[in-house]
Amino acid sequence: MVGPDGGAGGAGAAGAGGTSAGGGVGGASSGAGGATTGTGGVGGAGGSSGAGGQSGSQGCTNPSHVLPLNPSNPQDGITLSGFYVDTDTWNAASYPVSQTMYVCDYNNWYVLAKMDNSTGDGAVKTYPNVHKDFSGAPAIGSFSAISSTFAHAGPHVGIYEFAYDIWLNGVASTGSTEVMIWTDNFNQVPSGSVQETVTFDSQSYQVYRSGSYIAFVETNNVTSGTVNLLAFFNHIIAKGWILPNSTLGAIDYGVELVSTNGMDATFTVSDFSLTTN
Repeated sequence: MVGPDGGAGGAGAAGAGGTSAGGGVGGASSGAGGATTGTGGVGGAGGSSGAGGQSGSQGCTNPSHVLPLNPSNPQDGITLSGFYVDTDTWNAASYPVSQTMYVCDYNNWYVLAKMDNSTGDGAVKTYPNVHKDFSGAPAIGSFSAISSTFAHAGPHVGIYEFAYDIWLNGVASTGSTEVMIWTDNFNQVPSGSVQETVTFDSQSYQVYRSGSYIAFVETNNVTSGTVNLLAFFNHIIAKGWILPNSTLGAIDYGVELVSTNGMDATFTVSDFSLTTN
């Protein structure tokens, strides 16, 4: 039986300049040298064959950094302009996975990956992403604006979703809350049960919740846009799901990969920005 997604996994050291903001329901995976606890995220509802062998568009045509899968450091990556571009292969070791990340800049990169769901457990294997860590645990209430832009392309093969993965009140630690915003979902299923349907900036989301995991899933997939993240945070404060004095830990954007149906597939992020005031 395929299980639901529980987040992006690892919260360990991310090399020079950042921590991975993964780690879903079931436990956080540490980075290089650390132990893994729990099972991390699992997900996907089977996965169709898609249009066999197709890839997402490739915006980064002259990558200056190539990051292959690094078994000794699942959080291998590079810091660019204050953002950490992270391979985040937190759960790849237990499965036959290949992945290489090609980076032109923090907001322009793509991943060539190959994996499958032959075990049928629907486990998320990797979450290649770009993210920003917030030192000093600033209170959400101290911000007047937190917004982000994104653009991506996927191959419509296997099981995956492009998503924000955001940590409040710590990063994959005791007492922290994981908030995901799924912008483009292909055969993936979030953890928890549907609580409500809400609208932000004319976009509709189904809201799933399981303990400290909250997922806002676009009812109509989009491949680019602007997201008012502060509105999401204020909404879950108003719902009583987090306290009014909650803090911001990290904001990630990337793609959770479960399966490419055993073929090479390309996943591209061609825009990302984060604005805070």
